[in-house]
Amino acid sequence: MEIVCRQEDFAFAVRTVSHALGGRTPMPVLGGIRVHGATQQLEFTATDLERAITCRVPAQVKSGGTWVLPGGVLTPLVGRLPGSEQVQLVEKDGRVRLTCGPAWFELPTMAADEFPDTATPGPQPLCRFATPTLLECIGQTAFAALRPSETTRLALTGVDIVLKDGSAKFAATNGYRLAIKRVPVEGLPLGYEGTLLVDAGVLNDLHRVLSGLEAAEVQVFSDGRQAHFLAGSVLFSCRLIQEQFPDFERVIPKDNDVGLYLPREEFLEALRRMEITAAEESGAVTLEVPASKDQLEVSSDSKDRGAGHEVLPLAKAAPKPIKIAFKAEYLIDALRRMGSSQVALWLAASDRAGLIEPAGEIASGDEGFLYVCMPVRLL
Repeated sequence: MEIVCRQEDFAFAVRTVSHALGGRTPMPVLGGIRVHGATQQLEFTATDLERAITCRVPAQVKSGGTWVLPGGVLTPLVGRLPGSEQVQLVEKDGRVRLTCGPAWFELPTMAADEFPDTATPGPQPLCRFATPTLLECIGQTAFAALRPSETTRLALTGVDIVLKDGSAKFAATNGYRLAIKRVPVEGLPLGYEGTLLVDAGVLNDLHRVLSGLEAAEVQVFSDGRQAHFLAGSVLFSCRLIQEQFPDFERVIPKDNDVGLYLPREEFLEALRRMEITAAEESGAVTLEVPASKDQLEVSSDSKDRGAGHEVLPLAKAAPKPIKIAFKAEYLIDALRRMGSSQVALWLAASDRAGLIEPAGEIASGDEGFLYVCMPVRLL
């Protein structure tokens, strides 16, 4: 096989698929990138069996074929090649010679027939997202899920994507907090109702891949076992979690009658400061609206770290005094992923969940976002 490809295209494809390279695995071939040349294009594929990424770029294919090249060598190499318009790849004595400008490298190959087959989507997409919208959905929900090392309940490691009535609702929870994002989607069949439960870590990889693309939209396909996200020349595929996600709708507070309207940045920075003196085991900060009802007192206190106290003005007077505590990290995680200048924190009592939503002049990226957080018990 002999191939000539633009260096820019070659590097882009390698970096894109490298997000799916297998780490420590008994199958060495999963650490490889499959390079297939045919019909004037190069197809790059990597997979760790949970996810697979394929990227196609134009090339001059003088003689076609398939190689599996070591990803741990190829990925750092493409970032350090000398400046040149083209990269040439030629097979020689069981190795692939990569030539770029004045430099050449001979790379070992792995058995192409041992590389696992990857699934391909059907002919019709289930729906379509504008790429910026899908990025917002992932960014504002995936953080709230648990890591696989933290639980045996796989459902809590995923983001539930509910498709219904021309919209998509993304939801993730760790049992103590819940992040929800609802957005419209294009092309969803009339009357269709279904869910895609995708590992949050996989979606974060999809976020990194999409962030490096210029594609305006992402087409979504699913066969019930796998989901496929097609953006331009890049196909990202992953397994779906085959568990039931919790009924998150019943967790959303419906009767919280105390609305605290706060400047988001000031509230975020106050929480970051109070987190420093919060108790290490709980990370709790206390929020208190005093009798005057026109300000919020944010405080923390611990035996080993000391104490802190700060006062923030409320944009609107609260209807009644209230005192409640939350894990600072959980509030910070939500606020720093929002762009609106003002937020509303809805409360009911010290032992009831709080609800955060954008308020005032809502930033476009915050539309459809809700965040529920369980309180820390006050002693």
